[in-house]
Amino acid sequence: SNPFEVKVNRQKFDILGRKTKNDVGLPGVSRSKAIKKRTHTLLKEYKEREKTNVFNDKRFGEYNTKLTPEEKMIRRFTLERQQNYGKKNIYNLNEDEELTHYGQSLADIEKLNDIVDSDSDTEERGTLSAELTAAHFGGGGGLLRKKVSSGQQDEEEEKPKSRKELIEEMIAKSKQEKQERQTRRESALELTEKLDNEWKEIQTLLAHKTPKSERKDKEVEKPKPDEYDMIVRELGFEMKAKPSERMKTEEELAKEEQARLQKLEADRLRRMRGIDEEANKKKPSHVSADDLADGFILDKDDRRLLSYKDGKINIENEEEEKEEEGDGNGGKEDSEDEQESEEESESEDEEDDAEDNHSDLQSDFESEEETAGNKEEKKQKTKKEPENVEELDPKREAAKSELPYTFAVPESYETFKSLLAGRTIEQQLIILERIQKCNHPSLAVGNKAKLEKLFGFLLEYIGELATLDLPELRTIDRLILPLYNLCQMFPEAASDSIKFILRDAAHDMEEAIEVKGRATFPGLDTLVYLKITSLLFPTSDFWHPVVTPAFMYMSQLLTKCRITTLQDVIKGLFICCLFLEYVSLSRRFVPEVINFLLGVLHISLPKKQAQGYTVVHPFTPVGKNLELLLVCDKEDLESWQKQNLPLSILTRLKESSRTEINHTRLSCLAMCFDLIKKCAALYESLPSFHEIMHPVRTLLTQHVPVNEYPEKMQEWYHSALKELESKAKHYTPLICEKKKPVPLKQYTPKIVKVLEFGRKQASSKKEQERKQLIQRHKRELKGAIREIRKDNQFLARMQLSEIMERDSARKRKVKELLGSLATQEGEWKAMKRKKWK
Repeated sequence: SNPFEVKVNRQKFDILGRKTKNDVGLPGVSRSKAIKKRTHTLLKEYKEREKTNVFNDKRFGEYNTKLTPEEKMIRRFTLERQQNYGKKNIYNLNEDEELTHYGQSLADIEKLNDIVDSDSDTEERGTLSAELTAAHFGGGGGLLRKKVSSGQQDEEEEKPKSRKELIEEMIAKSKQEKQERQTRRESALELTEKLDNEWKEIQTLLAHKTPKSERKDKEVEKPKPDEYDMIVRELGFEMKAKPSERMKTEEELAKEEQARLQKLEADRLRRMRGIDEEANKKKPSHVSADDLADGFILDKDDRRLLSYKDGKINIENEEEEKEEEGDGNGGKEDSEDEQESEEESESEDEEDDAEDNHSDLQSDFESEEETAGNKEEKKQKTKKEPENVEELDPKREAAKSELPYTFAVPESYETFKSLLAGRTIEQQLIILERIQKCNHPSLAVGNKAKLEKLFGFLLEYIGELATLDLPELRTIDRLILPLYNLCQMFPEAASDSIKFILRDAAHDMEEAIEVKGRATFPGLDTLVYLKITSLLFPTSDFWHPVVTPAFMYMSQLLTKCRITTLQDVIKGLFICCLFLEYVSLSRRFVPEVINFLLGVLHISLPKKQAQGYTVVHPFTPVGKNLELLLVCDKEDLESWQKQNLPLSILTRLKESSRTEINHTRLSCLAMCFDLIKKCAALYESLPSFHEIMHPVRTLLTQHVPVNEYPEKMQEWYHSALKELESKAKHYTPLICEKKKPVPLKQYTPKIVKVLEFGRKQASSKKEQERKQLIQRHKRELKGAIREIRKDNQFLARMQLSEIMERDSARKRKVKELLGSLATQEGEWKAMKRKKWK
C-alpha cells in the first residue's frame, strides 16, 4: 500500500477509559472486501432474479373448476398481452418491442399487404367497374380480347361482338344496376318506415301512454315541475347582462349640468322678451310629387285669402301685400338684432326688462299702420293688436317671475345678501344649488376660490338670521344642506372659517373676564355655530382640528359663565345636550355636564333645603339667584304640561307672562331630569360610575321636594332616580383589604446537581438500558441506511455496464451489416460495369 494513502486518526488528548478504533485506516482494503462480498451475494441474486429451479404451473384458472375453457383462454390472452405491453426498462432503448401505427404493426405495413377498407355507402356511389374503366381508359383492346376469349370458351359458335355492341351492353348493364340500387333503396325506406310505425305502437304499450288522438279527449294532469327545474328554466330564459354606459366623471357631469342651465336660461330670456320660437321657424309649403327641387322650401304662401264686405268679395292688392311683406321682414331683422344684443350682457337685460313698456311692439304696430293704405286694414290691425299683447303679456310676466337658471358667485356679502333677500326658503335653496352647479371647480380655474368665499358668506348669513328679533330657525335648518355640500367640496376652507368664528368667540369671553371679572353666555348665533360644527365634522375622533376647540370652548362656557337669568339656564342646558350629542359614540366623560346638572337642581330648591352638599363654580351656595327655578304657585304647577324648549324662546321670555315663565322653569327642570337619565345610560360602563353620580343621587333622594311637583314631573323624577339606582348596584367602590392575601401553597422544585457539563447524568439501571437501546437502534438504523444506499449504487453500476455492453454489441453489428452491404454494392457495381463492357 502507498504510505501516503494511509489515514491516521489522531486525538488531541488521551482520555482514560475511552476505547479508540481504527486509529490507522488503509483506504481501499475495506472497500474491495465489500465489493467482493456484493458480487458473490447481491450480483448473483440480480443475475438469477428471473430464473428458478422449481417448476410452478402459473397458468390462470388451470385448477379452477368454476371457469369455462373460453373464459380461461380469454383471461390468459389478456394477461399475455399485458406482460408484453409494458417495457421492462423505460430507459433501455435496445429492448425489442413492436411498434404500431393506429393499431397496426409497422412490420406488417412495410410488407405492403394493405387491406383496402371501403368507406363507401351501400349504394356504391362513384365506383366504376373494371369493364367500364378498361373500355374508357384502356382502349378496349384487352377487354375485347377478354370477351372474345370468354365467349369462345362458352359458345364457340358465336361471333365476336363489335365495340359498339359492347358499349351498348355495358350501358344497359349500368342502367340495370342503377335500377336495382333504386329498388333496394326504396324497399329499405319502406321497411324502415314500417319498422318505425311498429316501434311507436310497441313504445306506447311499453310506456303505458295513450296515443295523441285519445289524449285529446281525456285531460291528463301534468306533474308540476320541481323547484330545481323551475330555477334551471329561469336561468335559461334569464336576460343576459348588457354592458352599461360608462360612468361619467365629475367634470363631465358638471359641464352637462352647466349646459342644461344655460339652455334653460336662454329659453327663459326668450320668453321674457316675447319672442316666439315657433313663429320664427319657416314652415315648408306643399310641393307636388313631380317637383324635382329636393329640399326646396318656399319662403311665403302666395295663396290669397277670401273675405267679404257688404256682400261682395274683397280682393287684396298685390302691391299692398308686397309692402306688408317688406315691413314684416324688417321687423323680424330688428327683433333678431335686438335678441343678439340682449344676449351679450345678462345684467343689462334684467334692467331693460324691468323698465320695459312694450315699446318694441308699439313701434311695429305704428309702422304697420303708416304703411297700410286702407282704413279697413287699419281697423283690422288695431283689433288684432290688443289680442297679441294680451297673449304675450302672461308669458312674459311668467318668465319674469321665474328664477334665473344661471348665477355668478357673488363677490361680496352685500351682493350675496341682496341675491337671497325677499326670496322664499325653497327659492334660496335653488339659487345656492344653481350657483354651485354653474361655477363648479372643474369648469374654470378661479371657481374654487369663489365657492370657498361662498361658504363664508353662507355662514355669516346664518348667523345674521339667528340674531334677528324673531330668529328664523327653520330657514337655518334648511340651509344646512348646501352648507354641508360646500364643506364636503372644500373641507380645509370650511374648517378654517369655523375655527375663525370659534376663536373670536373665545377671545371675546376672555376679554369679558379680564374687564368685568365674569363672563356671560354667548348669543344665539354662536350656539347655532356649535350645533353646525357637530353636523359638518366627525365628533367621535380623539382629536379633531375643529371639534376639539369647540369641545374646549363649550366646557369653558359651562364653568366660567355665571347663571344669572333664565335664559342662561336654557343656554346651559342646550350646551349640555350638545355635549351628549358630541360624546354619544366616543362615550367620553365630561365632568362639566354633571356639575352643571347638579347646579340646575341646586337653583330649583328653596333656600332652607339648600344645605348639606357642596356646589362648584359657577353656582354659589348663597345669593340672589339661588331660587331661579323655584316655582311656588300651585295653579301654575297644576296647569303645567311637558313641552320642548326651542331656542327661539330666548327672545320671547321678556314679553312672557308670569305663568309662562313658571312653565318654562318647570320645563327646564324636567329637561334636567331627562339629561341625568341620559348621562346614567351613557356612563354606565365606567368603573367609577358610583362615585361620579353619587352627589346627584344624594341631591335627588334627600333634598328635592318631589311631592310638591306635578304628576308628570314626578314621573320624570322617578325614571331618572331608577336609572341611577339600577346602574349603581353593578359597581362597588375600590377598598383596600384589611389583611394581606394568603399565598398559595407551592411545591418545592427538585434540584439535580450537574457535576460536569455535557456528561450523562446518573440514572436508574432501567433507564440506562433504555437509553442504550435507543442509541444502538439509531446506530443500526444509520448503518442499514448506509448499506442500502451502497447496494443500490452497486446495482446501478451493474445495470449501466450491461447497457453499455449491449450498446457496443449493437454498434458492432451495425458496422458489420453496413460493411457487408458496402461490399455487396461494390460487387454489384463491378458486375454491372463488366456487363456493359
